[in-house]
Amino acid sequence: MNKIGIIGCGAMGTGIAQVAAMAGHEVFLCDSDHAAWPRALTNLSTNINRLVEKNKISSDAAQDILNRILFTSAMEEMHGVDLVIEAIVENLEVKQSVFQQIEGIVSDSCILASNTSSLSITSIAAACEHPERVIGLHFFNPPPLMQLVEVIPAVQTAPELPAYAMLVMRQWGKYPVLAKDTPGFIVNRIARPFYGEALRIYEEGIADIATIDWAMTELGGFRMGPFELMDFIGHDVNYTVTETVFQAFFYDPRYKPAFSQKRLVEAGYLGRKAGRGFYDYTEGVHRPEPNCDPVLGEQIKKRIVVMLINEAADALHWGIAGAEDIDAAMTKGVNYPKGLLQWAKEWGYSACVDMLDELYDTYREDRYRCSPWLRRRGE
Repeated sequence: MNKIGIIGCGAMGTGIAQVAAMAGHEVFLCDSDHAAWPRALTNLSTNINRLVEKNKISSDAAQDILNRILFTSAMEEMHGVDLVIEAIVENLEVKQSVFQQIEGIVSDSCILASNTSSLSITSIAAACEHPERVIGLHFFNPPPLMQLVEVIPAVQTAPELPAYAMLVMRQWGKYPVLAKDTPGFIVNRIARPFYGEALRIYEEGIADIATIDWAMTELGGFRMGPFELMDFIGHDVNYTVTETVFQAFFYDPRYKPAFSQKRLVEAGYLGRKAGRGFYDYTEGVHRPEPNCDPVLGEQIKKRIVVMLINEAADALHWGIAGAEDIDAAMTKGVNYPKGLLQWAKEWGYSACVDMLDELYDTYREDRYRCSPWLRRRGE
């Protein structure tokens, strides 16, 4: 494999291009929007020069990496590539159209991959005449820094392709995990309660956003609290993923979106990039102080973490991925302080079951049903 094509020069596409170029590949970075090129080139140059400043690569090596990335607006220029990775808007119809176009340009042996975070790889592959060469390669932001790549075969994917894709990702210095083609794959499925249960606690009036964030960072060991993280990701993105997963799981209440986040999207309060989300980022505005009551903090932490544990257990129960890959995905993909299945073992499976049963008894909602995998181990 020598030449790589990347479609879309947004943050993800540009980051993946950097990873491929640093692995020694010639990269064609394609985007029809010429206005996006200067920003992408600036980001690439900044990232590469930062590595030079940290003495991780030489100036000559940095220039070689940048020289290996060619910007183009014409997909036809990617006719000789061995792998295409699509990293465009999360819209199934748009992605299907792009895959149809690129399939008519590249060779029959070229692998076609999507960086989608939540859409069905099988549906994307269905748009192609040769769906057996389609696979999901879901990188995490920013791709040069985050180790994890979820490798997702479609129903139609050739049996030998997942192992080859994982080999290529390892050659690129990544940590690939194999995931079944179900909504959200591993990370975006299992992580839903980090946001959803935090939003539920907030909407019930149990605690405010600053207190919930404090509990999850100071007591839970997470790098960012759920509200801070939603603001960082952007509510247009985060809410859309939640809504997509909710619909794709046939409206399972475990993934139900929250009105408080929907209203922020409707108001245009999309988080940091908009200057306002759950927090106000206007210069001079101070964040609200949390209620640092340790009893309340532990209650919040345990409720959110046990819901995350339950989701990880259910992913294992349904064969979405193996136990090792599930824990690695959450620590390497979203920087969780420890693997959730490991966390369950440390807390005790029966204790986790008791916490979930108590929540179910309180609310009588299917949202709080305990995973069969977890219950069996708690007996």
